[in-house]
Amino acid sequence: MNKLLMRLVFTAVAGSAMLAGGVFAQDPSSAVGLWKNIDDHTGKPKALIRITESNGVLIGKIEKLLRDPDQDQNPKCVKCEGELKDQPILGMTIITGMQKDGSEYNGGKILDPDNGKVYKSKMTLQDNGAKLDVRGYIGVPMLGRTQTWLRQE
Repeated sequence: MNKLLMRLVFTAVAGSAMLAGGVFAQDPSSAVGLWKNIDDHTGKPKALIRITESNGVLIGKIEKLLRDPDQDQNPKCVKCEGELKDQPILGMTIITGMQKDGSEYNGGKILDPDNGKVYKSKMTLQDNGAKLDVRGYIGVPMLGRTQTWLRQE
């Protein structure tokens, strides 16, 4: 083989390996990643939330809103209180303080931008990390509701 052909073959193989590695790089035992949340009342997707980890603590920010074209594409959190009042929902941190606790994540809080309320929260990975059950509650977990989020990456 001539050098140019060998270089092209090597580049193609290396590129394919890098792409394949990216597909499988996400740790299915971690909630870190991009998630599509599904409204537990309507069954429709609402947003893409990016969960990141820093020093063992997870936070989640709204990366993209999935809204009908006739809806406001840059809504504000009019029902939020304090510093979040009237701030854009896009880019807003809605999950804070979540920490791994065995097979779950606990100890955090989640903001519902639709009603401006902050709830205690827990999260549990399902289906080998493809789904994330996110529960918001007041007082005890039994008094709350759960959304199932779908891993996007």
